[in-house]
Amino acid sequence: MSEINDRPNDNEKFEAENPEENHETAAEFPKDEETQEVKVDASEESEHETVKPSEWRAELEFEGDGELLDGPNLDETGAEGSVEWWGDTPFTPLDNLDEEETQPIHLSDIDEDATRAIPTGGGEDADSRAVTRATPIGGLPDSVMETRAIPIDRPDSATPLGRPTGHLDDSPTIPPRDVPPDWTPSKPTLPKPVSEVDHGATRVMPAAYQHTHAQHGRPRRPEAPSSQPSQRPGRRPSETARPRKPDKKKTFGSRLLTAFLAFVFLIILVGLVLGSIAIYQYFRIKSSLPDVTELRDRAAQFETTRILDRDGNLLYEILDPSAGRRTYIPLEDISPALIAATIATEDKDFYYHPGFDLLAMTRALWQNYTAGEIRSGASTITQQLARALLLDPTERYDQSYQRKAREIVLAYEITNQYSKEEILELYLNENYYGNTAYGVQAAAEIYFNSDAGSLNLWQSSFLAGLPQAPSVYDVYNNREATLYRQRSVLVLMYELSRERNCIEIGSGRPPVCVTYADATQAGIDLENYQFPELTFSMRYPHWVVYVRSLLEAEFDPQTIYRSGFTVYTTLDPVLQDEAERIVANQVAALVNNNAFNGALIALAPNTGEVLAMVGSADFHNEAISGQVNMVLSQSRQPGSAIKPLTYVAAFEKGWTPATLIWDIPTEFPPSTDPFDTSPAYIPNNYDGRFHGPVTVRTALANSYNIPAVKALEFVGVYKNPDSPVDDGLIAFANRLGISSLTRPDYGLSLTLGGGEVSLMELTSAFATLANEGRMMPVVAISKIVDHSGNVVYEYEPPVGSQVVRVEHAYMISDILADKNARVPMFGSNPVINLPFSAAVKTGTTNDFRDNWTIGYTPDLAVGAWVGNADYSPMVNTTGITGAGPIWAQFMTFAIDRLMGGVPSTFVRPPGIIDRVVCSVSGTEPSEWCPQQYSEIFAADQPPLPRTEDLWKKVVIDTWTGLAISDACGDFTDEIFAANVTDPWAKRWLKDAPEGQSWASNLGFSDPLFFVPERTCRADDPRPIITLTGLVDGQNIITIPLEITGMITATQNFKYYRIEWGSGPDPSNWKILVDNEQTPQNSPDTLYEWDLEDVEPGIITLRFYIKSTENTYAEKLLRLNIQLPTATPTSTPTETPEPTATAEPTATPEPTATPEPTETETP
Repeated sequence: MSEINDRPNDNEKFEAENPEENHETAAEFPKDEETQEVKVDASEESEHETVKPSEWRAELEFEGDGELLDGPNLDETGAEGSVEWWGDTPFTPLDNLDEEETQPIHLSDIDEDATRAIPTGGGEDADSRAVTRATPIGGLPDSVMETRAIPIDRPDSATPLGRPTGHLDDSPTIPPRDVPPDWTPSKPTLPKPVSEVDHGATRVMPAAYQHTHAQHGRPRRPEAPSSQPSQRPGRRPSETARPRKPDKKKTFGSRLLTAFLAFVFLIILVGLVLGSIAIYQYFRIKSSLPDVTELRDRAAQFETTRILDRDGNLLYEILDPSAGRRTYIPLEDISPALIAATIATEDKDFYYHPGFDLLAMTRALWQNYTAGEIRSGASTITQQLARALLLDPTERYDQSYQRKAREIVLAYEITNQYSKEEILELYLNENYYGNTAYGVQAAAEIYFNSDAGSLNLWQSSFLAGLPQAPSVYDVYNNREATLYRQRSVLVLMYELSRERNCIEIGSGRPPVCVTYADATQAGIDLENYQFPELTFSMRYPHWVVYVRSLLEAEFDPQTIYRSGFTVYTTLDPVLQDEAERIVANQVAALVNNNAFNGALIALAPNTGEVLAMVGSADFHNEAISGQVNMVLSQSRQPGSAIKPLTYVAAFEKGWTPATLIWDIPTEFPPSTDPFDTSPAYIPNNYDGRFHGPVTVRTALANSYNIPAVKALEFVGVYKNPDSPVDDGLIAFANRLGISSLTRPDYGLSLTLGGGEVSLMELTSAFATLANEGRMMPVVAISKIVDHSGNVVYEYEPPVGSQVVRVEHAYMISDILADKNARVPMFGSNPVINLPFSAAVKTGTTNDFRDNWTIGYTPDLAVGAWVGNADYSPMVNTTGITGAGPIWAQFMTFAIDRLMGGVPSTFVRPPGIIDRVVCSVSGTEPSEWCPQQYSEIFAADQPPLPRTEDLWKKVVIDTWTGLAISDACGDFTDEIFAANVTDPWAKRWLKDAPEGQSWASNLGFSDPLFFVPERTCRADDPRPIITLTGLVDGQNIITIPLEITGMITATQNFKYYRIEWGSGPDPSNWKILVDNEQTPQNSPDTLYEWDLEDVEPGIITLRFYIKSTENTYAEKLLRLNIQLPTATPTSTPTETPEPTATAEPTATPEPTATPEPTETETP
C-alpha cells in the first residue's frame, strides 16, 4: 500500500525537474492534452430510486486520448469486466488523482473479479499491462471498494508505467507547456500534417459500465445517506405499485423507436451492399498488382538515369548506389531523431493505420473537390514505398484516383506482409535526399560527414524535409527555402510530441520528445552550419541541376532516379562551351571593377528551347557563390532593361513610336498610395541632363529615365479596378511570363528596375517580342525514354500564345534595333552595335550592383548579366561596358553558327504603315513645324492629326490663359499657343532658362501661352484697367495731360507699366511709368505728362499689367495730339539778354563753349 500511495505522479516529477517550463502557452500554439477521468459507478440513480449508503463505487482516473464503450454493468458484490486501454500514452491509473477528492486507500486481498487495464496497442507485452482491482475495505460497508494498479508478471527490466521516458539524450523529457518556435513564414506556408482522429483512442471495455450508462466527469465524494426509501439498481418498483396504462407519449415513443430501427436496418443494408462492392473491387485490383513479396528484391534494383545534350552527348549519369552513393543500413542503426522527424513529417499515424489513412484521404478528397484539381494525395509512408518500388514507372506520376486505389491496396498488402519496422527501414534506405544522396546513410555523409546513427535533432529535421522536393529544398541553390523547410519539420515534431506525449519510433526504442527549447536551438544550429562544398563529376553542372529540378517537378522524385530514364535536353554543346568561355573572360577583365560573376542564357524564340545556360563564371568557386544559378535567381533588379515592356504596354493604350514625352525635371508621387506623405519621387537621367521634348523612339533608344517613368504613370503599375482588362505593367509582365513581381508596394521606379526579376524570365519576355508577340514556354527537355525504349515524354512545340499584338512587337523591335536613334547617348559605334540588325536593351542599377544586356533577332534571344551574387556593388560598370561585351560576342558567334552569319530580319506585319510626322511633336506636321521625318505606326493607331501639333493659333484671355467667354472678353489676343498638357513641361517652358530658350527658338512669343484647357469663368482672377477723363480717339489740346484711373487685379498682380508710341500701331514704345509694383486700387492720377517731344498727330498709350503667373493684360488708348504751334514773338525776348554773352567768367568755361544754345543768335 505504501508503495503505491507514496509514489509521486509523473506530473509532479516533471514540475520538479523542469520548473522553468511550468507555464501556460499562448492560445495560438498546441495545448497539452487534458487529463480524462472515467468514473465507474455501480449505484446509478433511477427515477424512483436513491443510492443506499451500502452501495459501492469504484473510481478510476487515467490520462490520454480515450473513448468509452458501452458494456455490461458491475454487479453488487464486486467488479466484473475490464478497462481496455487504446490510447497513445501508456496507461497510468493513479497519475494526477486529485488529493483533495481522493480518500486514503487500504488494500485488501486481490479479488479474482478484478478490473484489468491492458494497453492493447502494444500487444501482450508484459511491460505495458496493468490491473486494477476493486475490493472491499475491511470494517466498512461492502459497497466501498478500493482501486489499485499492480503490474502483471512484469520483468524487472520493463519500463515502469507512466509517461514515456525516451528522449534524444536518453533522459526523461516531457514536452513542456510552451509555445512552438515562432517562425513567422516570409514565404508561402509549406504543407504540414493536419491533426486527425487518433486511431489509438482509449476504449473502456463493457464491464466498466452499469445497466444504463456510464458516469463521466470528476470523481465524486460519497453522498450522504438519503432519508428517502430507495431500491437497488435494476430492481423493479414495489410489487404493490398499481400498473398504469400506456399514455399517448409512450405510443409515440414506440413509433419513433420503430422508425429508428427501420432506419438502422436500412443503413446496415446499404453498408452490406457497399461493403460487398468494396470487397469485390479490392480483390479485382489486387489480382492486377505485383506481388508484394518482391518488395525487398525490387529495392535492390536501380536503373541509372542519363542526361544528354541535344547532340546525344552524355552530360551526367546518376550514380549506381553500389558505387558508394547509397549504403543500406538497418533501422536500429538509424538515429531515433531522424525516425521521429520522418514520421512527424510524412506520416504521424504510421504505427496506427493499416498502410493507408482513411481520414487523411477523406480530407484530401474534399480539398481536391473544393479546389477543382488534385492538390493533396494524403500518401502514407507505406503508400510512398509501394509507389516507388512496385508501381510501373509510367503509372507512378499519374495523378488519378485509379492509381491511388491501386496504391492503397498495395500499401495494405505490404502492411500485412511486413512489419512496420521493415517498412520504415526500406523507406529510409530508398528515399532520395538530393545531391546524389540515396538513403539516409549517403545523405548523412554528403551533408554532414556523419553516420546516419549519429544524426542529432537539427540534422535529422533537415534531412526529413528533403524527400518531398529535393531540387527545391537544395541548400546549395535555395538556402532560404531549405532552412524554412527544416523549421517546418521542427514545428511538426514539436506539435506531435505534445499531442502524443512524445513520438513513438517502434523497435522497442524509447519515444523521442521534442521540447520548445529543443526545436528552437535546432533551428539556430542549422542556420549557423556551413555545409561542405559539393564536388560533382558532371558536364555543365548548372544545366544538369536545372534539368534535374524540372524532372522532379514533373515526375515523382523516386521515379526519376530509379527508372533508367534517358533524358534528351535542348542544350547546344558548342554554344554552351563558347558561352562559358566568354563569360569567364569578361568577368576576369572586370576584376578591377569589383565584378566577379556573370551569367548568360540563350533561347530559340520560335520554340522556347534553351540553347545555352551559364549560371555563374565558375560553378566550383565558393568565393563567388558559384553554385548559385544566377540565370534563375529572382532577386536581381534589371535596371533599364525592363523599359521596353513599359512602352509596349503604353502602345496597347494608344501611344505610338512618335508620341511626345517631356524629358524635363518632374516630381512624381512617392507611391501608388494616395495617402502616402513621403517626399516626392524625382528621377534623373543617367547623363544628369534633361533633353526636353522627345518621342518614344528617342526616349527608349537612349534609355532616358524620366520619359520611362511618365510612360509607366500613363500605363499604371497595378491593374485598374475600373478597367475590364488586366492593364498595368505588372499584369502585362505576368502575361509575358514574369512571375516574380509580387510585392504590393511597387512605385513608378518599377520601370527603372525597382522590382526583382530573373534573367531567364526577362530574356523569355524579350524572346516573345522576337517571336512577333507569340509566347513560347521555356523548354529544356525535348524527350524522355525509359529503359525499355518507350517514350515517356516528348516535347512538341505548341502554337504559342499571342500575348502581344504583332504590330506592337514589331514597333518595339524596330526601335531597339535603331542604331541611329541611340547615337545621342551611346555614340555612333557602341559595343552593342553588331554587324547585323539586332534589337538590344541595356540595364544598370543606380547602385551598380547589376549590369544587364538583353537582345534578340528573330532566330535568337540572349540575356547577359554581370555582378556579384552577394550584392556587393561594382565600380564604374554599366550594362553596356559590363554585360554588353558578353552579349555582343555571344550573339555574333551564335548567329554565325546557327544562321551562317546572316540572321533573319524582323518581318514587317501587314498592319504596319508609314507616315510623315513633325520631328518635334510627332503629329502630322502643321505649316509651323520646322522639321519632319517618317515613322511607323499600327494601321489602326495612326499619328495624331495636324490640329494636335505643338503650335496652335488660338484666341485667349491674356490674364488667365484660358479660352475666352462672356465672363472675360475684355483682354484677349490671338496668339500661337503651345499645345502642351504636361504641367511640369509648362513650368519648365515658362520658368527655366532652357525651356524659355527652346520655346523662343521654335517661334513662341514671350510670355508663352498654352492651348487653354477650358474657358474662363466669372470667378477667375481678373485685371482692372479703367481710365477717367480719357477716351479712345480723344483730341488733346492742352498740357499737361493728366492720366487718371485704376490699374490693379483681383489676384496675381505683379506690376504695371504705362508706355506710348507714335502712330496708331507703334513698333517702338517709350516708357512713362516703369514696372510699378504698387497697384492703383482707386481712381487717381497715374501720370502727369507734359507731352514734351511729342509731335502733333496720333499717338497710342499702352497700359500693361504683368501677373505673377507670367500672364498679362493690356489696354490701348489712341489720342490725337493737337497742341497750338509756338509763336515767333516769344523767341526774341529770351535771346537779347546781355548777361548771357557779357559775362567774362562764362567765356573761359570749357563746357559752356560748345553749347549751341548758349551761342545761338537770331
